[in-house]
Amino acid sequence: MPSIAIVILNWNGRALLERFLPSVVAHSQGAEIVVADNASTDHSVAYLRAEYPGIRVVENPFNGGFAQGYNMALEKVDADLYCLLNSDVEVTEGWLEPVLDLFHNRPDIGIVQPKIKDLLQPERFEYAGAAGGFLDRFGYPFCRGRIFQSLEEDRGQYDDTHSIFWATGACMFIRKEVFWELQGFDPDYFAHQEEVDLCWRAQNHGYQVFYTGSSVVYHLGGSTLSNMNPKKTFLNFRNSLYSITKNLPRKKAFPIVLSRLVLDGVAAARFLLQGRGRHAWAILRAHLSYYRHVPAMLRKRERVKFVLKYYRTTSVVWAYYVNGVKTFNKLVKD
Repeated sequence: MPSIAIVILNWNGRALLERFLPSVVAHSQGAEIVVADNASTDHSVAYLRAEYPGIRVVENPFNGGFAQGYNMALEKVDADLYCLLNSDVEVTEGWLEPVLDLFHNRPDIGIVQPKIKDLLQPERFEYAGAAGGFLDRFGYPFCRGRIFQSLEEDRGQYDDTHSIFWATGACMFIRKEVFWELQGFDPDYFAHQEEVDLCWRAQNHGYQVFYTGSSVVYHLGGSTLSNMNPKKTFLNFRNSLYSITKNLPRKKAFPIVLSRLVLDGVAAARFLLQGRGRHAWAILRAHLSYYRHVPAMLRKRERVKFVLKYYRTTSVVWAYYVNGVKTFNKLVKD
């Protein structure tokens, strides 16, 4: 079986390490556990060295966010598989075996995600990833088990092993050689949707992305940026435009970006009607930032065979807000 390193990115998260690291230690026999610290100031490193001397700590020289933080740390980690695990995830007994089996039996698979459930509502899926992610035609993400803020109850409907389009960065397994063939995460994303870009690029390179419901973890969520934070709104909207520009042919990417100008404007207007003006302003800033960086994104486009059937539905926005579709199985028919 392949060797595996579980790499937890930490930034001022000592309290989260105290709460969640014990489950990782208890249920990850045979794996190396590494904490990558993004220049924390809350004595996280001192705590780890005192309480967990067997865990290796990689100290990044500065806080490069999720994307660059992992890129810097993983240069110092040697294993066949990386597990990128958020510091607010509680793992369960036997969570590694189904993932390892999948990688062992399917050499075409480059990335795998387990089932992500809500720590505070264990009967429900969790926002960040749920049972595997997809995109609509306009690049908006959704998941099996989660469409926008509607979270499904886990009734076993996603206990399968299934191809997906993107795996969540909350708990993502990736082959080392695939990560570095793709040159890691794009540091310009800083955080949010960098995993969508990575998975999209992986598929453009011919690798499969999979979900397995036989592996289960519980995610607290919102520990770094909550859904109510305008910075998260900014990063999600801008980075989504980055991914479209980088990962589709120009003749397909630019019409979608023009459509997004209208659709994101509608989203901003909706935030204004809800009295959430800071989020509306965040969407405007996201577009302005994107337009400034279009030349840089175009330079990052690769000479690959682009995956053109990247979406599973035309418009998740229309389906959700107009047609009232709240569950994945009513939105997408396999």
